[in-house]
Amino acid sequence: MLEVTQNQTLLKYEVEVQAQGHIELQVPFAAGQKIVVLVLPDDRDDDRDLMSASMSSFDFWDNAIDDEVWNDA
Repeated sequence: MLEVTQNQTLLKYEVEVQAQGHIELQVPFAAGQKIVVLVLPDDRDDDRDLMSASMSSFDFWDNAIDDEVWNDA
């Protein structure tokens, strides 16, 4: 069983799988050092699209003329 200790460096990379299932990572470890790689598919794409859409709609509310009208209401 794999155990994580406080002294270990944990890294998170978000990469796209290339042709033939290849990925490439640059890691800050010495050549020859043994590492463990855990691979999980990212199923958050729908959430990212919703977050992006909600953030882009904030510009609608940032309107000086509208602020002036509502501040005097």
